[in-house]
Amino acid sequence: MFPTPLDKTSRSWQLTYQALLPIALIMWLLPLLAVAIFSIKPAEDFTQGNFWSWPSSFEMFANYGRVFFDSDMPRYMLNSVLITVPTMIGAVALSAMTGFALGIYKFRGNLLIFFLFIAGNFVPFQILMVPVRDLTVSMGLYDTKLGLVLFHIAFQTGFCTLFMRNFIRALPFPLIEAARVEGIAEWRIFWFVVLPLMKPALAALCVLIFTFIWNDYFWAVVLTQGPDAQPVTAGITSFNSQFRAAYHLMSAGSSVAALPPVLMFFLMQKHFIAGLTLGAVK
Repeated sequence: MFPTPLDKTSRSWQLTYQALLPIALIMWLLPLLAVAIFSIKPAEDFTQGNFWSWPSSFEMFANYGRVFFDSDMPRYMLNSVLITVPTMIGAVALSAMTGFALGIYKFRGNLLIFFLFIAGNFVPFQILMVPVRDLTVSMGLYDTKLGLVLFHIAFQTGFCTLFMRNFIRALPFPLIEAARVEGIAEWRIFWFVVLPLMKPALAALCVLIFTFIWNDYFWAVVLTQGPDAQPVTAGITSFNSQFRAAYHLMSAGSSVAALPPVLMFFLMQKHFIAGLTLGAVK
């Protein structure tokens, strides 16, 4: 039923695995390597069809300089920060409270409310494009950072509640009962007893939500237009003109846009892994 550990397999299979693993890793990293190489090529290489060969000249400083100083890329990056950070804080805060209520309290309709929170995750988000856009237009939130923040919080809270509720239900319930016996208010139990125990889950969820929202492209295109509110994922397309695609600048912009989620993961790696693996073994 479970796969056999590698150290218990035959020697021939171990050698095959060791030989195929670097190949699979290179194939997985190939698109990222291609973007990195494109970002240091001059524009002439693309007009002459020199896509995959060695760059005719190294234009890394020129390309990245144009991205930072001759375009709206800094504004797009700032928009992404102003959209992603409030969304992450709002979704995690709401899901921590709803997870506490659904995981600790037993009342009629608990499972129904929990189902309503997670039901949205099973709906293809493409079919929500038209009604969500019409809703933001009618509320005056179209092409605003606030509109994207509110939408992302509403859409991500369901997944976050599922994550938090299951995590809280795995916590030792006698701690909460002992606090209630001492006469501590429920909000203080949440703040001083449950919340400190949720730090690994909070860290893991922050990394996931930060990555989801920062890398979002679909809703960034549907709900925003122009540099005033567009995040960096949608703003990268501004390097294209009507008759020409600036692949070297788009690659440089994509490389810059990919750095914050990577840095976020490495900074929170310890807590992220602890949050995902907590409770996996007894």
